[in-house]
Amino acid sequence: MQVEKFYYDNKTVKWFAYAVLFWCIVGMLAGLWASIALFYPKINLGLPATTFGRMRPVHTNAVIFAFVGNGIFMGVYYSLQRLCKARMFSDLLSKIHFWGWQAIIVVGAISLWAGATTGKEYAELEWPIDIAITIVWVVFGINIFGTILKRRESHLYVAIWFYIATWVTVAMLHIVNSFELPVSLFKSYSWYAGVQDALVQWWYGHNAVAFFLTTPYLGLMYYFLPKAANRPVYSYRLSIIHFWALIFIYIWAGPHHLLYTSLPDWAQSLGVVFSIMLIAPSWGGMLNGLFTLRGAWDKVREDPVLKFLVVAITCYGMATFEGPMLSLKNVNAISHFTDWTIAHVHIGALGWNGFLTFGILYWLIPKMWGTTLYSKKLAGTHFWIGTIGIILYALPLYWAGFAQSMMWKTFTEEGQLKFQFLETVTHIIPMYVTRSIGGTLYIGSAFIMIYNLRKTIQQGSFMANEAAEAPALPKQILTHGKEYWHRWIEKRPMQMLVFSLIAVAIGGILEMIPTFLVKSNVPTISSVKPYTPLELYGRDIYVREGCYTCHSQMIRPFRDEVARYGEYSKAGEFVYDHPFQWGSKRTGPDLAREGGKYPDSWHYNHMLDPQSMSPGSIMPSYDWLFENNIDTTSTGAKIRAMQTLGVPYPAGYDSQANKALLEQASSISTSLKADKIQTKHTKEIIALIAYLQRLGKDIKSVPIAETVK
Repeated sequence: MQVEKFYYDNKTVKWFAYAVLFWCIVGMLAGLWASIALFYPKINLGLPATTFGRMRPVHTNAVIFAFVGNGIFMGVYYSLQRLCKARMFSDLLSKIHFWGWQAIIVVGAISLWAGATTGKEYAELEWPIDIAITIVWVVFGINIFGTILKRRESHLYVAIWFYIATWVTVAMLHIVNSFELPVSLFKSYSWYAGVQDALVQWWYGHNAVAFFLTTPYLGLMYYFLPKAANRPVYSYRLSIIHFWALIFIYIWAGPHHLLYTSLPDWAQSLGVVFSIMLIAPSWGGMLNGLFTLRGAWDKVREDPVLKFLVVAITCYGMATFEGPMLSLKNVNAISHFTDWTIAHVHIGALGWNGFLTFGILYWLIPKMWGTTLYSKKLAGTHFWIGTIGIILYALPLYWAGFAQSMMWKTFTEEGQLKFQFLETVTHIIPMYVTRSIGGTLYIGSAFIMIYNLRKTIQQGSFMANEAAEAPALPKQILTHGKEYWHRWIEKRPMQMLVFSLIAVAIGGILEMIPTFLVKSNVPTISSVKPYTPLELYGRDIYVREGCYTCHSQMIRPFRDEVARYGEYSKAGEFVYDHPFQWGSKRTGPDLAREGGKYPDSWHYNHMLDPQSMSPGSIMPSYDWLFENNIDTTSTGAKIRAMQTLGVPYPAGYDSQANKALLEQASSISTSLKADKIQTKHTKEIIALIAYLQRLGKDIKSVPIAETVK
């Protein structure tokens, strides 16, 4: 058989590696900034872009899609070529992919800082960027499958299975969740509303964790761990069970983010059942990784790469055990809306994704530059400081989460709530300070890595095109004798793609179709009316400023929540909410029944100087709302968009909307004047007050028995 000579493309891998290092620092510094803002509000500097509400989505997007995303592409472009014994399908597509992705990240960050957001967690980027993501993802897919189809190795190794499932599932998640109706270049409304939007969002949000932060990194684990340990994967059959069970079960688990909400109970229960089932395949993968190192633990003690990989896999196991536990209703009743969830997420992000990426970098860079790592001692220092950083980050937040929940739920002997909400915030500030110290250590350790890798690069010589050779793959793949059934799938990438799509589509279809088509899942409430034009504008400001990152709008049917906030939330309340605003964290109190709780003047002063109305508050001031004018030129377009989405405004209302807007704004301005506050009725603060004063009013005066029809 004739041996063919070819060259692996290391240049693209190098670009992605450099991008990983750059976005690692940028994304984590944004996170550190946001964490400091929770105990030192003055860090916001009085600027719109630097508030927690805008910085937090910049941080999450930068870490997930910039740091981890580039880490995925770095590992895939390196490993896929060697597993297929072929150069990437197209150098041009590789360049388009790299520069296209970096452009998306930069434009996305700028747009989020500017307040252009959809208000959907982990999917905040607006519609033009969503289209760009789709195009670049298709380019990535063509490059992947083009490489697989021209491979010189008939067998598709387990890592490639995970790459294929990642590509097809992320495409499905992104497209379905991104259905939105544009209003302007950087403003749109989600196609879905209320309960349905929440289900779609957390079907996406949970599985963004599953298929962007987990499955591609499992593929990387299956490639780089055996390479670094110089040992085969522990069990081929376990990898088969791990792969198919994981991708099938994971997709069902999204509703566990919505327990005790107004999502239908049957959907919540499905989410719980499949979340518990996830322990088996998740731990199957973890054990397959750790058992690969059997007999090699002496090497682990000496090799910094293996140290990072072992801790990463251990954190994966911890996070994938804790996640199903948090989906149990009695545990979720304690953890949800608290910092416990933040701690849980960061065990995965810092330990699993961060440490696995660092281990791969320490392995890749010396290989591509034909040298050895500059300093194992520095790598060891990075490892220990980073590990201490993770511990100091997570443990205080676990403590804070328990403290929050217990204080929220504590009653006096007389049956009254014992703590005001603000007391539960100020009590955990020391935990926030300690968390930031842990984050600082973690970022500091990353700078040590960058220095170490820079010195490694300087002492080596980069191989942009690495020579390799392998026999060509026969046009017809021959089999000899009886073959294990899964080998048939592994040799046929398109069948692998189709079967993966079927496996991941089933759960989403069976959860979403009944929620959308069965009317009883979202009962209507006759008293719930569409937002007025001014309230709609105020809601857009609320979304723009990221208020949902600190405030929920979902009162669960618990004694303490009903006592603190009012009647528990009903599905029919949210039928005109595009997007829903239930939130996932309570740094501030729930706002579902905020309307009429305080006079207009209270909200005015609270937004101008939160500490003047709530001493000890960690909320920043929003000075620009008192300077910016309401853009009445966009009112008609917003009303028409809402009509298209099914909101029952009267025909022709778009032409009358500004008149109604100005009339309501004038009434609020008059109300403020009565409390000796002089402000023009055209300022954005007026619109935000209108929205806040509307929240919950539609059902406040309606008897419980009459709210659902």
